[in-house]
Amino acid sequence: MKNILELLESDSRLTHEQIAAMCNKEVGDIRKMIEDGERDGIILGYKTIIDWDKTDREYVSALIEIKIAPQKDRGFDHMAERIYNYPEVQSLYLMSGGFDLAVIIEGRTMKEVAYFVARKLATLDDVVSTATHFVLRKYKDKGVIYGPAVVDERGNCL
Repeated sequence: MKNILELLESDSRLTHEQIAAMCNKEVGDIRKMIEDGERDGIILGYKTIIDWDKTDREYVSALIEIKIAPQKDRGFDHMAERIYNYPEVQSLYLMSGGFDLAVIIEGRTMKEVAYFVARKLATLDDVVSTATHFVLRKYKDKGVIYGPAVVDERGNCL
């Protein structure tokens, strides 16, 4: 199953037939393994990685560090659930080190991201502090290397 998962993770467009040929297995067996993985929550979804900087979509990504005071018998999970339910939140991680949670969000503007942090995250009861870092450019994400930025005639990134 590990080999099948690695193949799907690197290219979710592979067909059952292609995976079966690569793994030297029957198509029906591959189909069942994938269905079982989906049912058991091992395969959580299929995503396409898009370089939005090469489109006309305007957005800003930010990584937000959050230090929280976990409550007795609720730990970090309760706060994490509150945060990951915001639609702006793309990713949320429990971290070791100087902060507890790392949140990756997207907004249309820096002001919108700042508003989200100030009005939604920082006001949560157990949040002690936040630090926001804006993503200026992606070079590699989820194992995919992004191409060079599109630059206009004056040398400005588009």
